[in-house]
Amino acid sequence: MTNHEPAGGADALVEVVGQGVRVIDLGRPYAVGMPKSPNHAAYTHTLQRRHGDVVRADGGSAANDLIVLGTHVGTHIDALAHISHNGLLHGGHDAAAEQIGGRFERGGVQDFAPFVGRAVLLDIPGLLGVAACPAAYAVTANDLAAAAARQRTRIGAGDVVLVRTGWGSHWDDHDRYIGAATGVPGPDADAAEWLAGREVRAAGSDTIAFEHIPAGVGHASLPVHRILLVDNGINIIETLDLDRLAAERVYEFVLVLSPLHLTGATGAPVRPLALTSAR
Repeated sequence: MTNHEPAGGADALVEVVGQGVRVIDLGRPYAVGMPKSPNHAAYTHTLQRRHGDVVRADGGSAANDLIVLGTHVGTHIDALAHISHNGLLHGGHDAAAEQIGGRFERGGVQDFAPFVGRAVLLDIPGLLGVAACPAAYAVTANDLAAAAARQRTRIGAGDVVLVRTGWGSHWDDHDRYIGAATGVPGPDADAAEWLAGREVRAAGSDTIAFEHIPAGVGHASLPVHRILLVDNGINIIETLDLDRLAAERVYEFVLVLSPLHLTGATGAPVRPLALTSAR
């Protein structure tokens, strides 16, 4: 599968704008100490220049910052070059050859065009009747289908599908959110195949990794990443804030999704915005 143009994106946007627009921010704030996968560099921030370090003749002063972070920290999108399997990237390209020069000219996040189109939320805790999925809960294909049926939510080719587990409620508890000991809920391999079968444009969740993570296993195996990124060319969005959408029962909306244009990178920060009708 190749990257899709947004299916019905313009029509969906016109429909929403015609009713008045409400914006729901799905991104997490970046802050020192925020949860992050042990595989990636932490977010750090410092004032490189402070007010008063230099004062101009007219009394003016400026402050500026230096930030350092991994490209898969905070709310971010995975480029297709993020994962290889048996030495191959999506499309059968040799991973070692593609990364010569220290960046991916093909498969990097620069290949993800800004998306404005239809997106859906599948609320798994709403389906299960709980506040949040239990630790290490495997979200199955049946769960996704049942959530869509319960919400009367249609999923079409080119849509972005966001899967809420409720695990975002633990965001302020670093160790619990990472779930190294307990595991983390998320889609299993069959759920990934279900999404791929519907030819979605991208998929995401409110967890540190878009995966079912069993207790004590960590990120030693990432079959969902392989199925989506390598086998099907479907980008992944992680560490989303999906609680407000669920609380307000917003299951279908226009999504604005534009990652930083980092040439050759395997991922990039993104601040997704859900546009829905004003109430």
